[in-house]
Amino acid sequence: MRSSGAIGVFDSGVGGLSVLHHIRQTLPNERLIYVADSGHVPYGDKSPDYIEQRSLALTRFLISQGADAIVIACNTATAAAAATLRSRFSIPIVAMEPAVKPAVAATRSGVVGVLATIGTLESARFAALLEKYAGEVEIVTRGCPGLVEQVERGDLGGPETRALVERYTAPLLSRGADTLILGCTHYPFLAPLIREVVGANITLIDTGEAVARHLQRRIQSELPAHDPGGAAAQFWTSGDAAQASRIMSALWGEPVITQRLPQEFL
Repeated sequence: MRSSGAIGVFDSGVGGLSVLHHIRQTLPNERLIYVADSGHVPYGDKSPDYIEQRSLALTRFLISQGADAIVIACNTATAAAAATLRSRFSIPIVAMEPAVKPAVAATRSGVVGVLATIGTLESARFAALLEKYAGEVEIVTRGCPGLVEQVERGDLGGPETRALVERYTAPLLSRGADTLILGCTHYPFLAPLIREVVGANITLIDTGEAVARHLQRRIQSELPAHDPGGAAAQFWTSGDAAQASRIMSALWGEPVITQRLPQEFL
C-alpha cells in the first residue's frame, strides 16, 4: 500500500479493465492510472514495431503521471514490447501472456483451445509458451478478428457478437477442446456470452487474477513501503473521450470520467 506512486495500466482499448478489476480487488488502496489506446485499436492487426512504439509512448505517459509500476494489460503488446519496456525502464513491468500452463493442467480431454488475436498467436512469445508447457496436450488456436471491436463498442451480447463467438468457438469444440484460453484481455467481458455458447462443461481460463497477484508480489518486494493512500482511479484514452467514458463506466461498474491523452502521446 503506497500513498505516493501509482500503478499504471495500459491496453489497446478497454479490455484491460478486466485486469484492472483484479488489481483493484488485490490492491484496494493503490492509486490506479489506466490508458485505453482506443485511437489505435485493435493491436492484433498492427506490426510489432508499431505496437512497440505505442507501448513506449503509453509507458512514458504513465510514468509522467506518477506511475512507479506498469502493467501491460494486453497479450499482443506483451509479445511485441515487454522485452523493450523492461530494457528501457527500471520500474517493475508486469505483462500478460496466454494461460497455457494452467489450461494444460485443467484439461481432461487433452485438447485446449486458444481464442486470441492474430498478433498474439503469431508471436514468438506464444510459440515459446507452447513449446514449454503444451507437452502431450493438443493446442488448437483460433484468431478472432472483430471481437475486440465489439467489446470496444460495448456490445457484449448482441446478435453480431454472438455470431462471432459461435464462429470462433465451434472449430475448437469440434476438435474436442474442453478448456478455452481467453487469450485477449477484452475477452473476459464476453465470458458470460461464451459460456452460453459453449456450455457449462467447458472451462474458461483468464489470467487477470494471476497477473494481479504477481503485481502485488513485485510491488512488495521492489518498491518502498508507504502509508496507505487513497484508492483513486484515473482513466485516459487516445480515442474519443466521451465514448470512452460511456463504455468504461459500463465495464468498470461505476461512472468514470475519461480524459484524452495529451497530443504528444497520441
